Amino acid sequence: MIDEKFWKGKKVLVTGNTGFKGSWLTVWLHRMGAHVAGYSLPAPTEPSMYETCRLARLADTETADVRDGEKLAAAFARVKPEIVFHMAAQPLVLESYRIPAETYASNVMGTVNVLEAARKTKTARAVVVITTDKCYENKEWLWGYRENEPLGGFDPYSSSKACAEIATAAWRNSFFPAEHYGIHKTGIASARAGNVIGGGDWAANRLVPDCARALLAGENVKVRNPQSLRPWQHVLEPLAGYLVLAKRLWENGPEYAQAWNFGPESGDVRPAGWLVKEICARWGGADFEITPSKSGHEAAILMLDSTKSRLKLDWRPKWTLEKTLDKIVEWYKASGEGKDMLEITNRQLEEYLR
Repeated sequence: MIDEKFWKGKKVLVTGNTGFKGSWLTVWLHRMGAHVAGYSLPAPTEPSMYETCRLARLADTETADVRDGEKLAAAFARVKPEIVFHMAAQPLVLESYRIPAETYASNVMGTVNVLEAARKTKTARAVVVITTDKCYENKEWLWGYRENEPLGGFDPYSSSKACAEIATAAWRNSFFPAEHYGIHKTGIASARAGNVIGGGDWAANRLVPDCARALLAGENVKVRNPQSLRPWQHVLEPLAGYLVLAKRLWENGPEYAQAWNFGPESGDVRPAGWLVKEICARWGGADFEITPSKSGHEAAILMLDSTKSRLKLDWRPKWTLEKTLDKIVEWYKASGEGKDMLEITNRQLEEYLR
């Protein structure tokens, strides 16, 4: 599924590379021989995968904010990226209730700044804007949302990502239209993934890192909404989709410059309570308790229909949810034991690729 030879020597810019998904992507790109540049705020958590794995060795990272359009444009001019993965964002639903204006500034204007920098630099052949499955107008359906469903969002985070999708489509239609591809030679796509989990995530108010912190401290795990159904998938699954999509954009921008879903098989849409119970069982000697949420609204059910990605990109999940949980517990236990986490990360990546 992944053509490693394609990536060797490519100039790749990753915004938000100090975050959870950005860190995994940096490791993967470096492993394939890409020249990785990063543009990001400092690692958003303590601890962080970026610091624990010492990823500053793998990418030339500029510490800056995507809300600073001038500095971002200068970074594009300096790096001259051929491929861009835009991941920088305020990524948390509950945090968006606390800082709604900052969430919109980062997620909407940050995306606009990336698209403008790509337009002015003229070196990027492929731009992948990463948003979220929460960008859809959620009607609590029992079936998955397709890429042509209405966008929306109950909370500031979700609606800001819907706005980022609309801005991406507007820049694509206005400045990178398919009929002028021979002139601009740039393909712009957006990627909407499900609930991404994996070792290395330490964000607050996320289920898996909340589990990891409690288990490493020998405490019971607290679950806010145990009945909430989510499309859980290992972080390597959507990243594989992003890599495949970027290569297709490079090869044939007009055909692939659109929105894409990357979600798990329907059998891996499970309640949060089930997920915590399985993690505790794998950890050994651990338990959990239900703590009713006193925060803002969170959707009770959300699923994606990834048929288009399966048929047109030949992408599909490789790991079951059970395998994913095995790898998550393995990663966090190794972290608690003080092991070389870049080695552990690379080992899991190699296992995934096999």
